[in-house]
Amino acid sequence: MRKGLFKLIVVVLILLIGMSIGIFLGRNNSTLIIKPMKMLFKKYLLTKNSHWGEDFNIVEIKSSKDNTVQKSYFYKSKSSNPKPLIVSLHAWSGDFSENDRLAEISVLKDLNYIHPNFRGPNNEVDACCSELAVTDIDDAITYAINNSNVDNGEIYVIGLSGGGYATFCAFMKSKHRVKKFSAWASISDLVAWYNESKIRNNQFATDILDCTGSENGIDIKRAKERSPLYWQTPIEKLKNSKLTIYAGVYDGVKGSVPITHSFNFYNKILSEISVEDTSLYVSNYEKLKLLEKREKIAEFGKIGDREIYLKKEFINLSIIIFEGDHEILPEFAINDLLKD
Repeated sequence: MRKGLFKLIVVVLILLIGMSIGIFLGRNNSTLIIKPMKMLFKKYLLTKNSHWGEDFNIVEIKSSKDNTVQKSYFYKSKSSNPKPLIVSLHAWSGDFSENDRLAEISVLKDLNYIHPNFRGPNNEVDACCSELAVTDIDDAITYAINNSNVDNGEIYVIGLSGGGYATFCAFMKSKHRVKKFSAWASISDLVAWYNESKIRNNQFATDILDCTGSENGIDIKRAKERSPLYWQTPIEKLKNSKLTIYAGVYDGVKGSVPITHSFNFYNKILSEISVEDTSLYVSNYEKLKLLEKREKIAEFGKIGDREIYLKKEFINLSIIIFEGDHEILPEFAINDLLKD
């Protein structure tokens, strides 16, 4: 009888303590507790859902900027001949351990592959395409070149969403001679994305505040410093490197990144390389037709099994809006990189 009563008292006390903590957090919105718990939960999900095979090794790469060790998943081609290198950049809330379909395809094709951490999820000031993060991407490329049989003429950088954002940043600032940059569903302007995310009431708005060190609302200056849309275009780089921008026409409706980020970055580069032919830009008419009606501008064919809604290109720069949402087409993406 006494044992049963004791157990009942313990259960009641636990419930009361739990309710008290819940009420306290609800009233005080304590970021001291909530934020670390959210980060821990995200980390748990990434670890729980990671399925890296035995072909991959976790390597530790010391930053050439601050000596911090950044991990990467790395696959070294088994070929005795030089092989291409795939540099796959993780998503906004991810890190080096998140699942990546491009990794599987790279192994099947026996391509050198690296999946760097570059400061992990974009919710702290050292991440979010900081100078440290961009340097980490370059350090990962250097590591792969020094530790595998890389064809230096076939280095490819690719990413989806936050990885597309990082691909834009690598295009703008990487020191390496990269043959192609492939950016999918990419963010180009943190100021705009903060406002868009705030309206949607999602976590990304808070992440942007955290990674820009903003207090009492977004710090516009710092957000622009982390936004490739406001960086100077490396015009000379386009002579040797190709940048292709992909976006699903329904992103921003079914996904979290409006396709205007892709339009604006493409047009910005054309403007900075002084392209005068207005037909090469994404026009306001084309933007409105795609945003309001989600209709094809003309017949452009397909990528994979998806209809192309808009295609523009000038020398080594191109944009493709396809039938889809916030996604990458992995098989097509790799094959397109390897295509001459």
